[in-house]
Amino acid sequence: MFLLDDILLAPLKGVIFIGKKINDVIEKEMSDEGSVKERLMALQLKFEMDEIDEEEYDRREDELLKQLETIREEKQNK
Repeated sequence: MFLLDDILLAPLKGVIFIGKKINDVIEKEMSDEGSVKERLMALQLKFEMDEIDEEEYDRREDELLKQLETIREEKQNK
């Protein structure tokens, strides 16, 4: 009975495993200070090349700066 359960649930367990791994990678990237700085530089370059307007730049810059601040606060609390 347990063997049959394992066989039937294997695809679901595989999807759950992949989902967890994707979540781990996203959390790591979201908590990486260097990654946020790179996105800030890329955003500034897009603004300077007139690919985005000032309003979009300000909105996205604020989001990234808040994220950077959160990362730094978490590092200090550890």
